[in-house]
Amino acid sequence: MGAEPGGSFLALDQLRIRFSDTVTIGPVSLAIARGEILALLGPSGSGKTTLLRLLAGFERADAGHVRIEGENVTGLAPARRRVGMVFQHYALFPHLDVGENVAFGLVGQGAGGRGKGDDVAQALALVDLAGFERRKVQELSGGQQQRVALARALAPAPRVLLLDEPLSNLDPSLRERTRRELRQLIKRVGITAVFVTHEQDEAFDLGDRIAVLSAGRLEQVGTPEDLYERPASLFVGAFVGRANVLRGAAARALGATDGQVVLVRPEQLRFGEPGLSGVVAERRYTGAAAFFQVTIDTGERLEVQAAPDGARIGDRVSLGAVRVLRFPESAR
Repeated sequence: MGAEPGGSFLALDQLRIRFSDTVTIGPVSLAIARGEILALLGPSGSGKTTLLRLLAGFERADAGHVRIEGENVTGLAPARRRVGMVFQHYALFPHLDVGENVAFGLVGQGAGGRGKGDDVAQALALVDLAGFERRKVQELSGGQQQRVALARALAPAPRVLLLDEPLSNLDPSLRERTRRELRQLIKRVGITAVFVTHEQDEAFDLGDRIAVLSAGRLEQVGTPEDLYERPASLFVGAFVGRANVLRGAAARALGATDGQVVLVRPEQLRFGEPGLSGVVAERRYTGAAAFFQVTIDTGERLEVQAAPDGARIGDRVSLGAVRVLRFPESAR
């Protein structure tokens, strides 16, 4: 379901790698524009990191091609692809200071002496760490260490930036602010970037578009709005955002025909409307809204988003839907 690779800045054309009789990634085709940030989103084991490693050259594809600016780099070693990589655990050297860590990214690039020092200073300035050259890595916060890793990846002026779970090491309270800062930084630099995440909020905040993977397959590529409002498969609809999935009699009560599955978002269910009936089992207050768990008469449990005073625990309620998405019963 990816875009055609022709004319893009970074293109994956029918890329495929097989690890065993049961584990295969791809074939995947993707077209990524110059300056675009693409998020690779999916559950653990979906193939996200493997796909990133194929782009970097750390894994060798069994079939297909990778092109950057029209150049076929499929057979090139990582160092010759001119891509920058930020690893999940940053891979900073504790015995080196910040400047030396960033300079490590310039090894083999031909910069030496004064030139290398200038490149280090420029890379640190890009990530708002000007003057940090002599700081010890251990003295930095998690967010600052991430920026050092980013500066090291940017120092050789790569054509593409690859990031593997870039925020996973940060305290949850810092992630939201840091991902906004990371997006602003990447956009300011203007580099094409691909990053791996299993966090939907992270993908939505950072990515211009999102590629959803499941079991090595590319399920859908699109904007956050595309994925949430117009999922191409039941998997995407259920994986992205909150969702209630109904089959059988419950699905038919919301307008499905035989052989259809219904997906309905919590905010699209309404108390007091005809369709389903059940009992409110739980209520979670979140401020402007509350989330209610309703056990319907078929035994399934639905999540409903409504006003905090919409219902009380133990109330018998009816439920209707303002919008449902229908998929074939056989949909995965």
